[in-house]
Amino acid sequence: MANRLIGKRILITGAAQGIGLAIAKACIGEGARLFLVDRDAALLKDTADALRADGAKLGSMTADITDAGAISTAVKRAGDEIGSLNALINNAGVNVFAEPLKSSDEDWDRCFDVNVRGAWNCCKAVLPGMIEQGGGAILNIASTHAFTIIPHTFPYPLAKHALLGLTKSLGIEYASKNIRVNALAPGYVLTQKATEYWNSFPDPKAAEAETMKLHPAGRIATADEIAMAAVFMISDECRFMNAACLTVDGGLSVQQHQ
Repeated sequence: MANRLIGKRILITGAAQGIGLAIAKACIGEGARLFLVDRDAALLKDTADALRADGAKLGSMTADITDAGAISTAVKRAGDEIGSLNALINNAGVNVFAEPLKSSDEDWDRCFDVNVRGAWNCCKAVLPGMIEQGGGAILNIASTHAFTIIPHTFPYPLAKHALLGLTKSLGIEYASKNIRVNALAPGYVLTQKATEYWNSFPDPKAAEAETMKLHPAGRIATADEIAMAAVFMISDECRFMNAACLTVDGGLSVQQHQ
């Protein structure tokens, strides 16, 4: 334990697996107290039980971030179980990929409800407490889709662009209240979602190899590498970064195609 997050009381959404779980483990290792939220009740229970078995002290609640009432309840419960929140990591999200003219209204609604409205629901729930206690930090997990476009991924990039706008707007709005709002933009990350994406192709191994070739280092990020960037952005080491976005993609979004 490096104790970089001692005194931090963090709510993490989408915390039962993937990047969210990696962030939770990293934050625990740095001394934070956590409240975990996920919509998958069984998976969240297994995750929370495993972390507690390893000695972590944390609270958890099943909730869908698109349900503002449920998120409000989660924030109140977090206050009771770990103390008033001074940090939020908006990690929960959903991939919605299609060609624009083949995208349905249902695709659009689902994408924006989860990736934008859901993040706002969480911010709206924690901000009053942060203002009252004199400060806090919010980190929105965005994506390189927030500033680059991959064909046939509509409307996901629109939602991530909007999440970046939300980050900047709230960061400027509440800077005078000592509240920092930032975003972290991963590129490809080795998670179950990535595996499912590769498995959607006729030749998953070839699809995986093609993804690796896109990156200057010939590989993609691990969830732990994203998690440690999140630790930095929530920590007081990063206390003057606000309304900003940190890209962690191994140079993918900088390199032109070969």
